[in-house]
Amino acid sequence: MRVPQHTTEETIAMLRLQHVPNIGDVMAKRLIAHCGSPLAVFRERRSQLLKIDGIGTHALKHLSDHEHLAAAEAEYAFIRANDINLYYFEDTDYPKYLKHCIDAPMVLFGRGEMDLADRKMISVVGTRQVTSYGAAFCEELLADLAPLNPVIVSGFAYGVDICAQREALRQGLQTVGCLAHGLNQIYPKVHAKYQRDVEKNGGFLTEFWSSSNPDRENFLKRNRIIAGMSEATIVIESAEKGGSLVTADMAHGYNREVLAVPGRSSDKYSLGCNNLIKQQKAHMITSAADLIYILGWDLETEETKAVQKQLFVELDPTEQSIYDFLQQHGKQLLDSIALACQIPVFKVSSTLLAMEMKGVVRPLPGKLFEAI
Repeated sequence: MRVPQHTTEETIAMLRLQHVPNIGDVMAKRLIAHCGSPLAVFRERRSQLLKIDGIGTHALKHLSDHEHLAAAEAEYAFIRANDINLYYFEDTDYPKYLKHCIDAPMVLFGRGEMDLADRKMISVVGTRQVTSYGAAFCEELLADLAPLNPVIVSGFAYGVDICAQREALRQGLQTVGCLAHGLNQIYPKVHAKYQRDVEKNGGFLTEFWSSSNPDRENFLKRNRIIAGMSEATIVIESAEKGGSLVTADMAHGYNREVLAVPGRSSDKYSLGCNNLIKQQKAHMITSAADLIYILGWDLETEETKAVQKQLFVELDPTEQSIYDFLQQHGKQLLDSIALACQIPVFKVSSTLLAMEMKGVVRPLPGKLFEAI
């Protein structure tokens, strides 16, 4: 379990402020910025709180009601009893990209073994009626990205969500499920069989208390967390309308990259993706290479250079043999390449020209060649 960063009194004050009606995340943060902490908000005189820009009597009407303190104490007891971690928006391990979103939750609840510090993070979303085409693309995409070790964020729902999170587990990647309910349950129930594996290699996050059920409006709120947590949101498949398009719009509004998988105009579950691309709200993605290029991920290590070449070009066995030799031995003469790879000189010459056109080798003065 994560080591608590706040005292019991401070934590209860966070929960109490979160429970007060008419005070949302934006207003709560404004109050905290003025007073210094959630605990200080409850100790400040109302006359001073009313001087804060945007704070009126309606917002503060129920601030002092005892029922919110009692509810906070009960929820804190649930958190302690169930090994739930609490992430306050000013904590160092609060998801870093989400911190930049003005309407991000003041408090998140989590369970699992999440390590999100300085990690590449992408959100993968789409229709609940994923097709074989969408599932295959999702699996291939994550398999190709696996050497870069990104964290895969999704909503743990049917279709694309669970496809992405299952594949992330298969590839040994951390995955985070953003839930639309409290951590006292898993929805949909059929996905409970994946819960333990996700918690061992990632975990679950939610802004909802244990009293919250998976109501429709909660899913829409949950989507902003999926959109805000990551550098980019990828829409695998979507009908003309759907929750994944809401997530894409939110990511676009946060100035995050959105990518959509194109499909045939006659395919029902490609209409949403095609429209995102047509409206210039999303880049087209056809492979992992597109994502890497758009995000400008650093590929300077030897391991990731090899991944980049694998993603951007396909080498036949002869080309691969030459490329591997040049990677291992550096600059080499044509004759040396032919001898070491046991390939006729004339074939090495034509192969190097083809590889040069693919951008994987370059000629140097003195009839030398090197891998790029």
